[in-house]
Amino acid sequence: MPVDAKYKTTATASGGGRDGQTALADGTMHLQLVVPKELGGPGGDGANPEKLFALGYSACFLGALRVAAAQSKIKLPEGSTVTATIGIGPRSEGGFGITAELDVYLPGLADADASKLVETTHGICPYSNAIKASVDVKTRTRG
Repeated sequence: MPVDAKYKTTATASGGGRDGQTALADGTMHLQLVVPKELGGPGGDGANPEKLFALGYSACFLGALRVAAAQSKIKLPEGSTVTATIGIGPRSEGGFGITAELDVYLPGLADADASKLVETTHGICPYSNAIKASVDVKTRTRG
């Protein structure tokens, strides 16, 4: 499916990949990467692709919630948040895969409206669309 990209950004990884560095071409962000102990690395301070994915997915899904709320004519409650938990591990078929869980906090919103909003948001959010064929995203909606 073609995408008419309205915005693009570029990053370059160097060093050891997961234990190197990554930086944006425009110079606004540079991160030291470290392999978590759970994956055989030293752990410690630093980022990794899963942390970056969790940051992006939570922010993107919250933004998409705003669009879905406007389209559905449901008022998005003040204080709404999205917490993304991203996991990585070996797949039974070989290689590695990721897991994704979204905890969507919609204070005071009726359960039916919250469920409708989250379902609609999955069709809008670019992160959800990018991974829908390969990752079963688990959602928990709280009010």
